[in-house]
Amino acid sequence: MSDEPVYSEEEVRQRLEEELPHWYYEDGWIRRKFKTHNWKSTLMVVNTVGHLAEAAFHHPDLTVSFAFVIVKLRTHRADGITESDFALAKKMEEVVQWQPWQEEGSPLSGPPDDPRFKYLKYGK
Repeated sequence: MSDEPVYSEEEVRQRLEEELPHWYYEDGWIRRKFKTHNWKSTLMVVNTVGHLAEAAFHHPDLTVSFAFVIVKLRTHRADGITESDFALAKKMEEVVQWQPWQEEGSPLSGPPDDPRFKYLKYGK
């Protein structure tokens, strides 16, 4: 068992609403469905999530399909949702949803407006 405090369902729902609005609580997990445009994009999301999870040594469950990835997080050793889950969810949100062309002064333009280069359905 972990000595990390476990959040109540009410606390989890409130924090998600305030801090991670695209995430939701269901069946003891916090979850996020990242919508993609195709299999290639899906694999890029899976690899990004995998890298972040391994770097954090905090591993989610994943559901992978052609045009989406569902991430499910909970702290198994604590048998609930802990600060570790929120921290990793925030990092995933930050990295997977990164849009450099939205940053003031960024020299990075992002993918061209062409269906061949579509990646994520941002904000979804």
